[in-house]
Amino acid sequence: MSRVGLKPVTLPEGVTVSQNGNVVTVKGPKGELSVVVADGVSVKVENGVLTSTPKDDSPEAGCLHGTAMANVRNAIHGVSSLWKKELEINGIGYRATMKGNDIALFVGYSHEVLISPVGSAKISLKDETHITVEGIDKQEVGQTAALIHDTKRPEPYGGKGVKYKDEVIIRKIGKRAGSGKK
Repeated sequence: MSRVGLKPVTLPEGVTVSQNGNVVTVKGPKGELSVVVADGVSVKVENGVLTSTPKDDSPEAGCLHGTAMANVRNAIHGVSSLWKKELEINGIGYRATMKGNDIALFVGYSHEVLISPVGSAKISLKDETHITVEGIDKQEVGQTAALIHDTKRPEPYGGKGVKYKDEVIIRKIGKRAGSGKK
């Protein structure tokens, strides 16, 4: 049985949760999300606390219980306070510009790379080298950030590329510096 699914969730102010069959709808100040839970899981709200229980003792219900509760927890966080990913662009001449809702990346290719946000995610720029992806759906925010990151992953020798703000790039020394010769 999942221990993650047994942890109750206190609903933030302004967030309501309702269940219609297998679909749990979460409404909050930032938007509305629907999460599909497995048949063997029931969700109920009492006194502003969300709890989840498996309907039977089958191993499948126990496995899906934690996943369903984690997905509902992510939806609650998204509609009360947005999910956010920040990226940085490193490299001489590397930059980003906005084209409507899309982002155009100039990262060392002979052409610009145009990326559209996935679903309801929103892309914004602080400046030419700092990108922020925000939204209520954790999966959509993560997928959009991954598409931007994958255009030019940072390389270990010069550190040039697009990286997550908290990502640590382990730098390598080049052949000349590592050989000990002068």
